[in-house]
Amino acid sequence: MAAEIKPVGGAVDNVTNSHKPELLNKLEGHQDTVNMAAIIPGEDGVISISDDRTVRIWLKRDTGQYWPSICHYMPSGATCMDYNPETKRLFVGMENGSISEFQVAEDFNRMAHQRNYLAHQARVTGVVFSLITEWVLSVGRDKYFQWHCSESGRRFDGFQCNAWCTALQFDMQSKYVFIGDYSGHITMLKIEACGYRPVTTLKGHSGSIRCLSWDAERQILFSGSFDQSIVIWDIGGKQGTAYDLQGHQ
Repeated sequence: MAAEIKPVGGAVDNVTNSHKPELLNKLEGHQDTVNMAAIIPGEDGVISISDDRTVRIWLKRDTGQYWPSICHYMPSGATCMDYNPETKRLFVGMENGSISEFQVAEDFNRMAHQRNYLAHQARVTGVVFSLITEWVLSVGRDKYFQWHCSESGRRFDGFQCNAWCTALQFDMQSKYVFIGDYSGHITMLKIEACGYRPVTTLKGHSGSIRCLSWDAERQILFSGSFDQSIVIWDIGGKQGTAYDLQGHQ
């Protein structure tokens, strides 16, 4: 089933124009590609990482502008991250294949290094922290998916894909892992502390997987690809149903 997004006229155009996004602020300071940025839940703050090796935490000041509260330099380019607002733990993947864990202070003015995970031999492309299981999951350009214990730093196991790993999602309840790769495939694994079990391989894209997003409530996986399409995978329905959305040029 395919749905193509087409321009429409009349009243719909007027509604669209009246709801155009409004630029609130522009955060300037990074000297290289910004790889990720995330809003801090419950705070007027943003965390951003860049190939310039910096991790920056921006807080909104009385002037209405955002200024860096923290500017921390990593040993290598910061390529991906995951922030847990409940515990204020920040996990940063790097170009050199390592992942660093930090504890962010309550006032967001300091971040203390806790541990390094020597997870990969090449650029870390995705990292996910699961508070329920205390696992740090990651993928990299070395074609590996790895997961570690965040309490001890111990590596549990790893899985080698057939191509660069490019994206990662994890369902904490079912312990299903979704790994997107450069060949356009999505590998689905069931993992435990003692190992993993391959479930299936989702094949629908003709280009590399660029990003994945998991809707835990509806048990739906969204995948975006360089083939300019978005595919919606109905995982919870267990019928192998997928919907192809064509809209980007």
